[in-house]
Amino acid sequence: MNEQDFQAKLGELISQIGKLPESDRPAIEALASETKDRHDKMKKTITDLQDSLDYLRLSIKYLVFDLEATRRENQYLRKLLETKGQSGPCGEGND
Repeated sequence: MNEQDFQAKLGELISQIGKLPESDRPAIEALASETKDRHDKMKKTITDLQDSLDYLRLSIKYLVFDLEATRRENQYLRKLLETKGQSGPCGEGND
């Protein structure tokens, strides 16, 4: 059920509650109001959860990017060390 359907059904319920005898209305109106409040809280919770998931996805993308960059740097530095090692010791003096 989407938001429009829920609001329409809730509106129908409230109008039908208005047709009830005066003695029965307060309890049912309280239940309808509580239902609306819970629905609003649930919508806010879902929105917050979606925002958190979006932030998590973005954070993961940054971490993956950083990991890939670190791997590329490691490969470059290993190759650099290998070429330095093959050309002989550098900067070592005889004592």
